[in-house]
Amino acid sequence: MTADTGPAPGPLAVYLHWPYCARICPYCDFNVHLDRRAGEAEALVDAMVADLGHWRRWTGARTVGSVHFGGGTPSLLMEGQLDRLIGAIDRLWGLGAAELALEANPSDVTADRMTAWHSVGLTRLSLGVQSFDDGVLKRLGRDHDGLSARHAVDTALAAMRSVSADLIFGVAGETDDRLARDLDRLLDSGVPHLSTYQLTIEPGTAFAQAEARGSQRAVGEDRSASDFERIQARLGVAGYGHYEVSNFAQPGHESAHNLAYWRGQDYVGVGPGAHGRLWTEKGRIATETALRPVDYINAVDVSGTAIRSERLTPAAASEEYVLMGLRIEEGLSLSRLATIRGEPLTVDPALIADGLLHVDGDRLRATAEGRFVLDALTRALLL
Repeated sequence: MTADTGPAPGPLAVYLHWPYCARICPYCDFNVHLDRRAGEAEALVDAMVADLGHWRRWTGARTVGSVHFGGGTPSLLMEGQLDRLIGAIDRLWGLGAAELALEANPSDVTADRMTAWHSVGLTRLSLGVQSFDDGVLKRLGRDHDGLSARHAVDTALAAMRSVSADLIFGVAGETDDRLARDLDRLLDSGVPHLSTYQLTIEPGTAFAQAEARGSQRAVGEDRSASDFERIQARLGVAGYGHYEVSNFAQPGHESAHNLAYWRGQDYVGVGPGAHGRLWTEKGRIATETALRPVDYINAVDVSGTAIRSERLTPAAASEEYVLMGLRIEEGLSLSRLATIRGEPLTVDPALIADGLLHVDGDRLRATAEGRFVLDALTRALLL
């Protein structure tokens, strides 16, 4: 039974964005900032706690299913800062058996840090491994090497209930052997969840500037597609479920937090640049916050919250639900989509005949081929 059958389905997810990084990767277009202002981090924690209280007044009493610290580099958070934020969530809603996850840079993973993270209640670690190949890591501008990546994975697996590792493919100079070695190393470790990302060149990044000068950083689309097919085949044989476009997991190790996004559930978003979604009697509310930490802190100081909100139109809420729901293997609920749209959806039989969509009772799913063209599928379904 899936978790998206009601107007506000499933438990509440809580996302906390920690924007600071020791260095900024040249391919990254996330909202990240170098940690240079003395005392700003503590002021930011204060502001985020205040925003959590604002969200609690909005949501009322809810069950929290997941808490996720993203960034940026949230493994830079001190134990006391993590404890304050997690404690605030527990006081406001209660945590119970919620998944508590943290994104971590491999260079931040030590036995002592694992003990500290376990003591504040973390249950899941997402490691930005990217590769075990020193040459690839250097080309990506990462601040760790292959040895520290291997050590981080092994240390995390020995201490944490669930561990995920990120793997990047499509880097210029990519070889079949490198990708195979990285997959073998990850599978040999026993890591139960893998997130695989094609290197894309985003506008405004250092890699975009380099490519504009004629220095290639990513391979072409055909090569990336063939690399991803190899990843799918290798992980499929190893027993990992391809439960979302970019994510593979052993049974029981799927990301509860990310599934909340893909299922169209409610999620809190606090911290600079964080987004949130909440179903209310007025419809789907979308929230966002100021991007710069100093602006976020000032907004809370002035008005008590840094959250800005707007009501999504039924068309916008429907598009979001379809685009996210078709990313996951379980698909989406047609009856719930009809509630969001205000009318039932008519699925073009040609999309089914062409092998892009599958309808099974109330469930609409994208096939493996359909998940490669989700934007086009969404337009075809809703326009």
